[in-house]
Amino acid sequence: MGQFGMGQAVRRVEDLRLLTGNGRYTDDISLPRQTVAYILRSPHAHAGIGSIDTAAAAAAPGVLGVFTAADLRADGVGDLPCLTPLTNVDGSASVSPPRPALAEGKVRHVGDAVVLIVAETMAQARDAAELVEIDYQPLPATTETATAGDADQPLVWDEAPGNICFDWAQGDAEGVDAAFAKAHKTVSVELVNNRLVVNSMEPRGAIGDYQKGDGRFVLHTSSQGPHLIRSQLAGTILKVPEHRVRVVTQDVGGGFGMKIFLYPEHVLVTWAAKKVGRPVKWIAERQEAFLSDTQGRDNVTRANLALDAEGRFLGLKVETRANLGAYLSNFAPFIPTLAGTGMLAGVYTTPVIHVRVKGLFTHTTPIDAYRGAGRPEAAYLVERLADLAADALDLSPAEIRRRNFIPGSLMPFKTALGITYDSGEFRQNLEDALQIADWDGFAARRTASAKTGKLRGIGLSTYIEQCGGGEDEAATVRFDPSGSVTVLVGNQSNGQGHETAYAQIVADAFSVPFESVRVIQGDSDVVYFGRGTGGSRALPVGGSAVQKAVEKVIEKAKKVAAHMMETAAADVEFKDGVFQIAGTDRKLAIQEVVQAAFDPEALGGEIEPGLSEVAHFAPAGATFPNGCHVCELEIDGDTGDVEILRYTVVDDFGRVVNPMMLAGQVHGGIAQGVGQALYESTVYDPDSGQLVSGSLMDYALPRADNLPMVEFAWNVVPCRNNPLGVKGSGEAGAIGAPPAVINAIVNALRHLGVTHVDMPATPQRIWSILQTAKQAA
Repeated sequence: MGQFGMGQAVRRVEDLRLLTGNGRYTDDISLPRQTVAYILRSPHAHAGIGSIDTAAAAAAPGVLGVFTAADLRADGVGDLPCLTPLTNVDGSASVSPPRPALAEGKVRHVGDAVVLIVAETMAQARDAAELVEIDYQPLPATTETATAGDADQPLVWDEAPGNICFDWAQGDAEGVDAAFAKAHKTVSVELVNNRLVVNSMEPRGAIGDYQKGDGRFVLHTSSQGPHLIRSQLAGTILKVPEHRVRVVTQDVGGGFGMKIFLYPEHVLVTWAAKKVGRPVKWIAERQEAFLSDTQGRDNVTRANLALDAEGRFLGLKVETRANLGAYLSNFAPFIPTLAGTGMLAGVYTTPVIHVRVKGLFTHTTPIDAYRGAGRPEAAYLVERLADLAADALDLSPAEIRRRNFIPGSLMPFKTALGITYDSGEFRQNLEDALQIADWDGFAARRTASAKTGKLRGIGLSTYIEQCGGGEDEAATVRFDPSGSVTVLVGNQSNGQGHETAYAQIVADAFSVPFESVRVIQGDSDVVYFGRGTGGSRALPVGGSAVQKAVEKVIEKAKKVAAHMMETAAADVEFKDGVFQIAGTDRKLAIQEVVQAAFDPEALGGEIEPGLSEVAHFAPAGATFPNGCHVCELEIDGDTGDVEILRYTVVDDFGRVVNPMMLAGQVHGGIAQGVGQALYESTVYDPDSGQLVSGSLMDYALPRADNLPMVEFAWNVVPCRNNPLGVKGSGEAGAIGAPPAVINAIVNALRHLGVTHVDMPATPQRIWSILQTAKQAA
């Protein structure tokens, strides 16, 4: 292992470029003769469109085109697809209504795209938008997850009675009923998993271009992988062969799942570029992002847990209503069902589980994956129930978990929902976290806080998530004659540090200088295949593909070395950058072999010149990162303000490639999880459907001073499902943090009879609880 190899805390190679202002984001791109796009959006949550008059706008100075849904239909432009339909409990198909890139006949949420204006300048486009006359016919709207399915609520889609998109179930309903029938005690909770606005630092953007000479469409966009967007644009939208569509993504300033999907703006700028004969650029403003970016979470859940007299979990029953918004984004039905429900088993031996999920349409911005994508919702529910069970049986939060953990000796372990965990030492994570957090010393710290008028609480959560599995990924690894290495891989960095991690894998395997490795992503013309970044797949799947390609290069290089040393390839070993005939001192450095590999005369015509290999890796199963979070906080009894004093996390991410980048991933995830638990609140007015929290003036994000330094440690339990032994780490912090924070708040308020506080636990919410308790006293 070299200084920059596997397991080393290497500084991110991309940071020099990004921190010195030399990154290249979508808004940094300016194509020759480029125009700008402005999208006129609906001010109504629900309204019929009587007519649209664009004549005055089309005649305005600098305007090159004004387009509506009728123009898209006239050109045969297809609708945006939902890629994950479901089967209902009665065997029928889920409802998948059309999603045109511009609203047709009706608008269904505030911010729904209605008219596209293309002009020379943004000022001209905005002026033209003021001239568009739209006859809106306002209609009643429904926005609340808890009530959208009620009989008196207006319909979002006529083909979805009761606003139900799907009614889906998984698990053993009869077994759960039997478990509850014999239970010594049961506990229940009804909770809200609050809707979140993603707020990536870089807003979405898209630049469309049409190359008339070869009839190709080119889209430059900030995404989490170009290939999924290309396949939809070509096949469903533009209906052309894939080779006629190129999608390019360069630097990306955050995605968190939100930039995986095909959006109406991708369709509009690509199609409009051909219509006006020039490139068309659209960049979202922050307020526009609040209205048009897919949002996350938004579930209302009721759950019941059955226990025996010893506190062991006997059965779990879960009923969830999941808000999908007005349209189905690419993976919307998948997120509250198959993406997350399997994790309702948590790290526990619960023998029977049944879950039922109803997906509901509302007059709100569409919902899709957001960091964790279903797994944070599951962990939050299970860990709140675990604390309630501990209270019901007068056990400590740690003890109730000890009695129900899946022991490492049972791995691989198949859960009640049919998922097989390959590895994990859950109790070890707990015990380590308790020791680091000084759990046993908390009582004295609580007493000290009370003397200053503060309410001190401590909470823990354990978590497990399923990630880093799924479909295959591809990578190409090639030497050039100078000895440098190029890696082409089909996923896309959006801040994680892929260029560094992949270079570490390659530098470690070849024993070449770290700085000689270059990583290329994001261009569908250059990287021939890719599944994109999502579900923490970059290292477990993409990294394993890189590793396989490296191994194939080494095997070919052994043939070159064998030819040079006049021996059989089977007799050549490779270690620490040296090819050596086994049992002898005859050897060649890797650079000598690389140079020979590009010399046809040296190869004597027996070996094809070059050292370049392609590999696909399809994982045998997912990875299951897991861990324990401990949060300690104080509540100001006068204001309800919460201050996190100490935060401890012990994780198992399998083999660690880069400890520094791993810590960064965990810290960022915890910050987002704390944001959901304490600050972030997406509010729609229930009468008008307006987004009340539609800007950063009204939507609170976590800040640096809201968090202490995180005490982070890890245990290495290698994953058995990929050759690197790694487990996904990108989402874990956001999964474990919300229940740890809320458990700590409930612990601080428990003496007041409080058993649950919904997220976000804002000062106003906690102050109201405190006032109610004072009045009751």
